[in-house]
Amino acid sequence: MAPCWNRPPAPDTPEAVIRSYQPRDHVAVRRICAATGFLGAPIDPVFEDRELFADYLTDYYLRMEPGAIWVCELDGEVRGYLLGCSRPLLHQVFQATNNLTVAIRGAYRCYTRPYKKSSRDFLRWVVVNAWREVPAAPALTPHFHINLLPEARRRIYAQALIEAFLELLHRRGRRRVYGQMITYEGRRTEALFARYGFRLLARSEITKYRRFYPGRVFLSTVVRDLSGGPALVGRSRRAGESAQRKA
Repeated sequence: MAPCWNRPPAPDTPEAVIRSYQPRDHVAVRRICAATGFLGAPIDPVFEDRELFADYLTDYYLRMEPGAIWVCELDGEVRGYLLGCSRPLLHQVFQATNNLTVAIRGAYRCYTRPYKKSSRDFLRWVVVNAWREVPAAPALTPHFHINLLPEARRRIYAQALIEAFLELLHRRGRRRVYGQMITYEGRRTEALFARYGFRLLARSEITKYRRFYPGRVFLSTVVRDLSGGPALVGRSRRAGESAQRKA
């Protein structure tokens, strides 16, 4: 069974449990996906169809690799997750079919609902520009995505989620991993991930947010070598923190 950590809180930080995904978490994961899809806020102003949005971003992980998902619980409720892919070739094959299916469903719903202009613009961006704006990523390499609700956005929780996935990859003999994250011009950089041994590989501006956000928004690819082990840099320096592992 995948490991579970009880994380004692730092000052003013509630206690969290980082554990492996269970089928009962399915609805919560999809809900968090939609609730954080617009720069950490609800996706609704950009795209109104939460169901289709969650299908596009979570179907592979929930259906094909639930064993590579971890969740963050606060007060007994799931408030964040890490979606991991340890089988990149399977992901590539699955997405080729799933993306087409989602696109057909989106086109159909445009005429049967119908969608608002903002939603139609989003779908147009997905078809015309999205594939051009995704930054380069290493081929056939495991990857992960993290989403946390505002009350769970603590460095300690994100670090615990990432470590859980990296330990899985290390046990399976994987030697490299990448992640992609939203960054902001002049406000947020890749420096946090650099502290944990990741290096910036590529960055690309995401134009779909220009109508909603005053600055430039980027998607950045960060890569980490796992040959030296899965533990993140700085793990031993966390002040006042201990961990208890449960089977």
